[in-house]
Amino acid sequence: MTKTHFGYETVDEQDKARRVRGVFDSVAGKYDLMNDLMSGGLHRAWKAYTVMVANVQAGQRVLDIAGGTGDLALAFARRAGAAGQVVHTDINEAMLRTGRDRLLDAGVILPTVVCDAERLPFADGHFDLISVAFGLRNMTRKDAALREMARVLKPGGRLLVLEFSQAAKPLRGLYDLYSFKVLPRLGQLVAGDADSYRYLAESIRMHPNQAELKALMKVNGFGHVDFHNMTGGVVALHVGIKCG
Repeated sequence: MTKTHFGYETVDEQDKARRVRGVFDSVAGKYDLMNDLMSGGLHRAWKAYTVMVANVQAGQRVLDIAGGTGDLALAFARRAGAAGQVVHTDINEAMLRTGRDRLLDAGVILPTVVCDAERLPFADGHFDLISVAFGLRNMTRKDAALREMARVLKPGGRLLVLEFSQAAKPLRGLYDLYSFKVLPRLGQLVAGDADSYRYLAESIRMHPNQAELKALMKVNGFGHVDFHNMTGGVVALHVGIKCG
């Protein structure tokens, strides 16, 4: 049976998705509060920069994968307008339900789909833009997911991957201390769940760094890929353009 990683733990590949769902079932109710506490509110700036780079135009079709609580989907919907289409997806029903409720509270109704990024239920070449914010590192087969994203993009369409990455060397010691000592305690205090936040810290370390992710995107359907480091490389935004 094929093995993969779940944080620092080695697990059966078919078991990872179930365990990731368990993590996000646990944290869904406190996800936004924890994001604010963990990042000092910086996650809002990271997402705002992503929305700016996306530059969604009226009438475009946008797919938000691992859309969770709906921050990006809401921003994209306001820009795509009534003539456009923004589809809000996540593999985790609890996260998606939280996001759908937030969108409804904002007066926005979007197609909301529980789906696996490795098997997207959309036609070839349907979307102008795809976004994945803090979700790619939790996917079992990142190469398969990237190929699926390329498949459903139009030729010349763009994929934006916002994800935790490798911090600059001067920051790594302090960042490790925060990630493995402070973050689980914060998770226990606020969400009553230290283990899920310990997994999240470990999953960041197991995710490809900036150059590795760029290379992975280039061999899975994206002819041109750039990345933009933020907060000293703690987070990076990769932008890939589909070949063809």
